[in-house]
Amino acid sequence: MKSRRGSCRASASGGNGFAGGGGGRISVKVKSRHDDPQFLVHGGRSLGCPENSGAAGTFLDAIPRRLVVSNHNMSTQTDTLLLEFPNQPLWTNVYIKNNARATVPLLWSRVQVGGQISLSGGAVLSFGLPHLALSEFELMAEELLMSDSVIKIYGALRMSVKILLMLKSKILIDGDGDAIVATSLLEASNLVVLRGSSVIHSNANLGVHGQGALNLSGPGDLIEAQHLVLSLFYSIKVGPGSVLRGPLENASNHNMTPRLYCDLKDCPMELLRPPEDCNVNSSLSFTLQICRVEDIIVEGFIEGSVVHFHWIRTVVIKFSGVISASGLGCVGGMGRGKFLTNGLGGGGGHGGKGGDGFYNGSFIEGGVEYGNADLPCELGSGSGNDSLAGTTAGGGIIVMGSLEHSLSSLFIHGSLKADGESFGSNIRKQYGSVSSDIGPGGGSGGTILLFVHTLALADSSMISTVGGHGSLNGGGGGGGRVHFHWSDISVGDDYQPIAFVNGTINTGGGMGRGLGYAGGNGTVTGKACPRGLYGIFCQECPLGTFKNVSGSDRALCHSCPSHELPRRAKFIAIRGGVAHTPCPYTCGSERYHMPHCYTALEELIYTFGGPWLFGFILLSLLILLALVLSVARMKFVTADELPGIVPTRRGLQIDRSFPFLESLNEVLETNRNEESQNHVHRMYFLGSNTFSEPWHLAYSPPKQVLDIVYEDAFNRFVDEINGLAAYQWWEGSVYSIFSIIAYPLAWSWLQWCQKKKIQCLREFVRSEYDHACLSSCRSRALYEGLKVAATSDLMLAHVDFFLGGDEKRDDLPPRLHQRFPLSLVFGGDGSYMTPFSLHSDNVLTSLMSQSVPPTIWYRLVAGLNAQLRLVCRGRLRRTFHPVISWLETHANPTLSIHHVRVDLSCFPPTAGGYCQFGLVMSAIKDENVPPSIEEPNGVLLAEKQSRLLDINGRNASDHLKTNDPLMMPKRVFGGTLNTKSLQALEEKMTLHYLFSFIIRNNKPVGHQVFLMLKLMERI
Repeated sequence: MKSRRGSCRASASGGNGFAGGGGGRISVKVKSRHDDPQFLVHGGRSLGCPENSGAAGTFLDAIPRRLVVSNHNMSTQTDTLLLEFPNQPLWTNVYIKNNARATVPLLWSRVQVGGQISLSGGAVLSFGLPHLALSEFELMAEELLMSDSVIKIYGALRMSVKILLMLKSKILIDGDGDAIVATSLLEASNLVVLRGSSVIHSNANLGVHGQGALNLSGPGDLIEAQHLVLSLFYSIKVGPGSVLRGPLENASNHNMTPRLYCDLKDCPMELLRPPEDCNVNSSLSFTLQICRVEDIIVEGFIEGSVVHFHWIRTVVIKFSGVISASGLGCVGGMGRGKFLTNGLGGGGGHGGKGGDGFYNGSFIEGGVEYGNADLPCELGSGSGNDSLAGTTAGGGIIVMGSLEHSLSSLFIHGSLKADGESFGSNIRKQYGSVSSDIGPGGGSGGTILLFVHTLALADSSMISTVGGHGSLNGGGGGGGRVHFHWSDISVGDDYQPIAFVNGTINTGGGMGRGLGYAGGNGTVTGKACPRGLYGIFCQECPLGTFKNVSGSDRALCHSCPSHELPRRAKFIAIRGGVAHTPCPYTCGSERYHMPHCYTALEELIYTFGGPWLFGFILLSLLILLALVLSVARMKFVTADELPGIVPTRRGLQIDRSFPFLESLNEVLETNRNEESQNHVHRMYFLGSNTFSEPWHLAYSPPKQVLDIVYEDAFNRFVDEINGLAAYQWWEGSVYSIFSIIAYPLAWSWLQWCQKKKIQCLREFVRSEYDHACLSSCRSRALYEGLKVAATSDLMLAHVDFFLGGDEKRDDLPPRLHQRFPLSLVFGGDGSYMTPFSLHSDNVLTSLMSQSVPPTIWYRLVAGLNAQLRLVCRGRLRRTFHPVISWLETHANPTLSIHHVRVDLSCFPPTAGGYCQFGLVMSAIKDENVPPSIEEPNGVLLAEKQSRLLDINGRNASDHLKTNDPLMMPKRVFGGTLNTKSLQALEEKMTLHYLFSFIIRNNKPVGHQVFLMLKLMERI
């Protein structure tokens, strides 16, 4: 029939009767079909046996070559015969469904389908004959899909599919114990999934191979066989509640029993070096082997007598996961405990001796220890009389990896167990209760042998080979053995921890009940660790120890020799442990340097032969340096001459009796007004920039800059500046040492430190500080509002404040007369190397030019400095007197023409007792003073000078009564020094004054003098 349109129903169903008739056969060959006709081939209903309707017939759709066996949901116990499956061409799909039962009864049959074999709805497909399980069958298809269905094989099955999906289904293989056809192979190249309590069962050998994933999804999913091999999968997942088992639990006698090596003294080689092909080989000792699989995740239960994982990359045992060989070892064995005819006996021995039993006042000896603790591979031994019920078995063996192929990683959150069997547990499994308390001892623990690269045991994890508990008065089983055979342990800098152990490893012996003794503890061992590492898990030797031999014993980590450790050193840990002496160490502080933990000075000393030789060399160098510096100092003093007198430039109104002014007549007058246009105030540092008196600024901004700074930010700026200006303790210590040994070195050291300090301050203000204390946005942006400078002797520094240009204040910057009285502090300290001097820079000169011509100001500074060079610290009252006289007779008469006066002043001391001297410049308010001091009548000059002195003295005494800090020009501390008040000036000498006076040529610098200024109540 080429074409058929419309709906139709075709039926070849069996008839109903006392025994239902079998279904017929329908074959349809239609190239084009646009409807869905109904084809019925089910068996007839059986009135005499409703559960056994007639067998289903067959429906063949010839064009797509699709075979359907369906019993229309009518239950039956009768099979539909499928005698032959065509080879050319192949059937595309075969569907067995709706309670249909199909059988292939032929011997050595092949079922090959080009597409899918689907069983669903209670369908059953069987191969062979139940009473003659001698055949081998082949099943080949693209997919095998099973839903609520069963496949039964009587004999052996060779299955090859790409996808095997099972839902609430079973594959049952009955080999009937025949060794020839005992091995079945199920190959699913892409995917195997079991769900909904699906089962693959074989009472013989079973191999399951694939290249994709094997997934036992959840509770009830089971793959079991007497000898089970899973291989070649990319990943295997044993879900929660699912089971992999080999051998069978409670197998019947006619099932093929795996051969255990209970009486062999030598370890079977296949446990250490298994075959590479991963084929099912019943001659091997494995009962469950997983071979050539990348990743294994265990959340369910894996159980076997001899469980072996070969050529595996990663094994993860989750919290609910268990891999067990407990109670599946030998009933006898080399460590079997002795027993009486009534069954009472001692515990089995293995890693630990079996506990002794007790009966009628005598002990029943437990089993002996046996096996190699460094590479164990033995099954645990049992106890009891084989002819009586209740014998106990030892633990089995679990091997992961091999000598050639170790596991890359083993992560355990659950359990890994090979415990011995306790008395009564086997009886409870078979009969549900224990009939008698008289029985054997406990079985000994088995073996867990792990060839791994890295191991991680979580808090909840457990590795256990404990012995079983004995019966009443029976001995406990001895503990088993656990061994970690590490591979590729990195040493040295490449070392990485190979084990992270937070779980439990238990190899204890089982308890003996009543008067029976407990079994001995088993062993936990590890592969011999390389040098520097020790213990079962090859960890680094403790701090302060070394290990230069191979082994795992803690005693091999010897204490490092203490005589090889420098005095200030301490031992340190290094990666991979310490493998040789001397042990690595580090110095206790960064101040000390390796390898001897010396300070820099000690290194220098011992480099030159030790303290005595170094001291001699240093003293020689110091004496030589002192001689050189003394000669240079003498030449410097000889070359230092006071300037001579030169004729006065024409046109200048200067008295020729002032030689200090005439000496600088050649200095060109320059206009410095532009430089002072933005200058607001100059704030001097307190202190002399020495180790005992470092520079520091006073807190709270001066009144002159209150309008251009933020007070809080200014105080923070002062904190930072004072911190930078302070010296370290060791710098002063070096200076003190040099002062005692050779003062020229101390002076050079002080000069170098002072230069570094001013450079640091300048750099900080110029580039590091953000000028946040200034209110001018332009000053903050351009970093131009603050400048730090110092005198050439490095003992006096100041901070200049400038306007930014965006203040919009007409009263800023103030003019010179608005700044009066103005303090000008001397640099230097009156010593030989740093005499007092007045330094005039461009800013100060520009300010003075507002009232005093620059040429006069230059000559005033030069003449004053010539006088100040003669002032000596320690003789201030005598040496300051010529300076005061010079100011009254030469300086003030000339300056009075410009309504300005200067006075010598002493400013209050710092907290350390250091006083600063300088000039106080003030304005003369008497308008009757003539504009010029050059008058033809020399008689009137003295009178006018006297009048000026009276006026200036009165003004100076008035403005010096203020109480503002030194750096505020209009509010000056201290007092004016004149002829009378100079007599009240006292210098307090220290205990080291005489020593300083000698080494410093009567001008001490190595200490700070304390100046006490006693001003008379009326000046």
